[in-house]
Amino acid sequence: MNASLSQSQLESYLWGAAVLLRGYIDAGDYKQFIFPLLFFKRMCDVYDEEYAAALAESDGDEGYAAFAENHRFQIPSDAHWNNVRQIGKNVGKTIQDAMRRIEKANPEKLYGIFGDAQWTNKDRLPDRTLKELIEHFSSQTLSIANCPEDELGVGYEYLIKKFADDSGHTAAEFYTNRTVVHLMTELLQPQPGESIYDPTCGSGGMLLSCITHLQRQKNEWRNVRLYGQERNLMTSGIARMNCFLHGVEDFEIVRGDTLSNPKFVEGDCLRQFDVVLANPPYSIKQWDRDAFSADPWGRNIYGTPPQGRADYAFWQHIIQSMNPKTGRCAILFPHGVLFRNEERDMREKLVEHDVIECVLGLGPNLFYNSPMEACVVVCHMNKPRKRKGKIKFINAVNELARERAQSFLTNEHIRRILSAYEGREDVEGFSRLVPLEEVRAQKHNLSIPLYVRSESSNGSGPSEEPTSLSTTIEAWQESSNELRRSMDALVVSLGAAGIHVR
Repeated sequence: MNASLSQSQLESYLWGAAVLLRGYIDAGDYKQFIFPLLFFKRMCDVYDEEYAAALAESDGDEGYAAFAENHRFQIPSDAHWNNVRQIGKNVGKTIQDAMRRIEKANPEKLYGIFGDAQWTNKDRLPDRTLKELIEHFSSQTLSIANCPEDELGVGYEYLIKKFADDSGHTAAEFYTNRTVVHLMTELLQPQPGESIYDPTCGSGGMLLSCITHLQRQKNEWRNVRLYGQERNLMTSGIARMNCFLHGVEDFEIVRGDTLSNPKFVEGDCLRQFDVVLANPPYSIKQWDRDAFSADPWGRNIYGTPPQGRADYAFWQHIIQSMNPKTGRCAILFPHGVLFRNEERDMREKLVEHDVIECVLGLGPNLFYNSPMEACVVVCHMNKPRKRKGKIKFINAVNELARERAQSFLTNEHIRRILSAYEGREDVEGFSRLVPLEEVRAQKHNLSIPLYVRSESSNGSGPSEEPTSLSTTIEAWQESSNELRRSMDALVVSLGAAGIHVR
């Protein structure tokens, strides 16, 4: 192609590949096949582009054009896209073999990046379908000249969003509402040269939001270091592809379970970062609580969370991963972490540590494919002097827009929230800077309506409702769970005493 792809052409082209898979595999599995093929095609087209440039520079010296120094990735000749395109039988195995050879040729950058999709399962993807996919991707040239990195990055994010829309509740594993991510990034204001970390990075959207922020500010972004950990193999590969396709190369994204096996360590301590953004999986139950209670990395500084709620395990991991002078974080949580009784002792210690700078309440449906209300907690290891001994509470439950069953924040919503966060003055019905003495009086309960009554949605002033419906339901569920645990313990104790309950 001689002309560059427009954004709409690119998005139509990318989504067209997914359409070819309909009826063969579940929508939630599209990403296992589409993202690796897209990355494979992009690498080969860029390699050809670099080869042509080196050939022109050397007056046709093919040996010089093939030098590794002229290419960001090495593409073995028998693993090039054009070779795969010629194959008519056992197409899945040919694709898989080519991807493995590319990974092997680039061990430091690309090891395991293509994931473990079942390319050779002809019951799921017959040769004919794979040939159609290859021909579809072959219809466009994905060189940098034809498809610049910023545009392809936007197209890649578009595809991530589309896959999230199609895959239902599993979307939250690798996608976080991008307007919320933008807000969290603006709250932290990442700076050139800083290290940025996401312990549950999914597809890497939060890390790349920091790069986009710096580019938008026209600040240096190439000296920013990105670090992420993701337990899902395919999703961690998607995050790495995402960084490469955005033109980011100074990053380290590793696979592993952050709670049981944190990868970013230095000696016997966790590595510490300037900025941490995270949307940890909500209240996971399958985690090793016993190991955390004697954590070798010293992450249980406030206590050991209950088995059914790992939220405070992630929170403490993040606190211990922050640079003591520059470290700051924004974490997206459900509101329950602010008031649940079973975490009260840990919450008290966290509050008294005086690292919580802001508790921001957001409206419903901002967690992907979930009606639950979200909150963002901002912590700062070295809070500004005027914020020490205080916590900013912002009740932004009404700062919300909705379109086609999806909630999001507009630029106006984000500006108002940032103004309240940065401002010194309280805003009636919206934000307050609350001294810790008042939080202590509330037994360290951080439920936002205790400190700021929300504005009513019709603009008539502060709402008379102290809590939202979803918050009330979650509190009721917590009380029910607590009652059930108490009853179970009572039955056990009665049984031990020889009294049997029927």
